[in-house]
Amino acid sequence: MASRGVAGVFVLSAIPILCLELRRGVPDLGIRDLVLLCGRIFLLLALLTLIISVTTSWLNSFRRSQVCLKDEEEEENEKRQKLVRKQQQKTQGEKASQYLENVLKPHQEMKLKKLEERFYQMTGETWKLSSGQRLGSGEDLVLENGSQTPMETSNREAAKRRKLPQSVTNVTPPAEQPQQKKVLDLPEEPPETAEEVVTIALRCPSGRVLRRRFLKSCNSQVLLNWMMKIGYHTSIYGLSTSFPRRPLDMEQSWTLEDIGITVDTVLNVEEKEQHN
Repeated sequence: MASRGVAGVFVLSAIPILCLELRRGVPDLGIRDLVLLCGRIFLLLALLTLIISVTTSWLNSFRRSQVCLKDEEEEENEKRQKLVRKQQQKTQGEKASQYLENVLKPHQEMKLKKLEERFYQMTGETWKLSSGQRLGSGEDLVLENGSQTPMETSNREAAKRRKLPQSVTNVTPPAEQPQQKKVLDLPEEPPETAEEVVTIALRCPSGRVLRRRFLKSCNSQVLLNWMMKIGYHTSIYGLSTSFPRRPLDMEQSWTLEDIGITVDTVLNVEEKEQHN
């Protein structure tokens, strides 16, 4: 389109030249002169068209090269940005893994160890926390005694003879009998149609919710017995109200009605805060 427009402009500019030539050569103008004049004009137009086509093609190629250069620069910038993002993600991942290995894992292991110690202390199985005694240690002692010289043995026997015998009247105290574990009994659950009955729901830390009916006149300690019976010891866990969230105050002689449980209530089983 651009070359056609330029050719039209040159044609229009060549018309005045043709008119001037005609005026100059009107007396002697013949058919041959007209043909030569038209030939010159067409040659001029062809030359101009060639120049214009070459110029426009060169300009288009230059523009395309510029566009290609811009595209290549943009691609290089995108590649650099991707590399930078990958490096940042890699460094962040390394930091996260180091934090997990150096901070979170030791903290969780320490917490699990403390919970295990508290559990064994509560159940009376503290012997599981010790490393135990190496097998064959008694045999080592026998071997050590057997390796002593006869002189050392006779000296020890003489020292034993010089000691006064202990009184035979000393009676060894009887071994303490293990105390039987107290069985936690809960009162019989009243029917729904009975009067002065409330339904209490316990929301456990595991997400489980247990429901049971009690009489309002029941002792408030039945809630703690219920909590211990489902596996949450009172030395570690306690009860709190849902809204407003506060620890539930209970005394030995208080009833459920005395501590404010007069309607159906939801109580939370929560771990007590450990004070150092």
